[in-house]
Amino acid sequence: MNAFFLKSLRPYFNFPGLSLPGALNSGLWLDEKIDALQHNVSVEVADYLERYPQTKHIDVYLNDINGIMRGKRLPVESMLALEKGCYFPLSVYSMDQKGKIAAPLHDEPDRLCLPVAGSLRPCPQDPQHNAQILLTMQDSDDKPCPLEPRVILQNVLSRFHQHGLYPVIAPEIEFYLTGQRDRDPQNQGCFHMDTSTTHAALFDELEQLAHLQRIPLSGIVAEAQSGQYELNLKHSHRVIEVCDNVLALRRMTRYVAEKHGLQANFMAKPFSQLAGSGLHFHFSLNNSRGENVFASPVNALNSMMRLCIAGQLALMPASIAILAPGVNAFRRLRKNLTEPVFNSWGYNTRSAALRIPCSEDSNRRIEYRLAGADANPYLVAATILTGMLYGLENIDEDDLPEPQHDEPTLPLFQQEAIETFSRCQYLTDSLGDAFCEQWVACKLSELDWFESVVTREESHLA
Repeated sequence: MNAFFLKSLRPYFNFPGLSLPGALNSGLWLDEKIDALQHNVSVEVADYLERYPQTKHIDVYLNDINGIMRGKRLPVESMLALEKGCYFPLSVYSMDQKGKIAAPLHDEPDRLCLPVAGSLRPCPQDPQHNAQILLTMQDSDDKPCPLEPRVILQNVLSRFHQHGLYPVIAPEIEFYLTGQRDRDPQNQGCFHMDTSTTHAALFDELEQLAHLQRIPLSGIVAEAQSGQYELNLKHSHRVIEVCDNVLALRRMTRYVAEKHGLQANFMAKPFSQLAGSGLHFHFSLNNSRGENVFASPVNALNSMMRLCIAGQLALMPASIAILAPGVNAFRRLRKNLTEPVFNSWGYNTRSAALRIPCSEDSNRRIEYRLAGADANPYLVAATILTGMLYGLENIDEDDLPEPQHDEPTLPLFQQEAIETFSRCQYLTDSLGDAFCEQWVACKLSELDWFESVVTREESHLA
């Protein structure tokens, strides 16, 4: 941390920056780490099998850089040895969305993967007989793997925690429900209350499975477009767990939709003429007493909040490469070549990247609306938080401009976004050089493949 960051924080706190002991300083909220240190995986397994005695299989998995589950199904007997972990190749974090190794490593070593305490849950597919548990990969020196998105988020969080600041987040995940053929209109606009019998049964089952997996699903909302919905999760200081739940919920929704003869589509822009789908995050910051340090009147935002907004805007052009992970995501972010949909902030306006929602002063927060529904939530959260840190560390309040008068120019195509990202030293340092090298290589490989495909529409022009 530089001296200016400490200077910026002192007026708002009555205590010095908090440095957690080395064993706890891993980027997790303090009570999460205490829970984890006291937690015994074998006890968790025994408790689970007592509640689900008919369990036959367990899915062990990692979430790759695209937020896709990579793992394998094991017999129930393997659950007893879970505490020792199992092995997966490091190349899991070099795969594109099709599962091909897009950015070859110098070698493809296996790495030990250990279970994440508290993540043993029923599987959406036949929960009485199938379980699932999330793994986290260790590097060759037994430290967390720097290529793992979950670890990257831990590292960014640790920079807040060292100074007694604790992010609180709540995601909103938009998606389309479609029929087996072409898109099938299924609702009647924003907040429409009546749903078809098929959809009502689907949502009931989704809520039941979310409860089984301890996912705090707080609402399912109809969006403006026919067939578009939004899943809401509760605000939580357990930031990493929230991102775990976003990916688990995407998988669960796809499974339940398929079971009901439908398809859940989490593409950023699945239909040319309809609105895209976003992954919106609401962010605030608490101090060690659980008080929101953004608390302020909406027409007089305090310095902490304004610095965080300014930092997010400053890093926004470089952040797009993470928030829009593929060509399709850029279709959502622009109306045409000269008019980006988002590039500013505003009070209670959904046309801006950063929205200050209606709330009581004590619940003041920032809604970050840029990310597409297909983005990796760990990386999105890490990128947004890095922007907040940039504002706290590098923007002097005395020279702080009104953000709405200094709107950044955003890259409109993926190639430009990747180049902008690569030049942003602050962001790449925050996410880690090893990860950024793999990310850029993977995304350039995917882009090269996309541009090599001759589409049917092109053929019709010949």
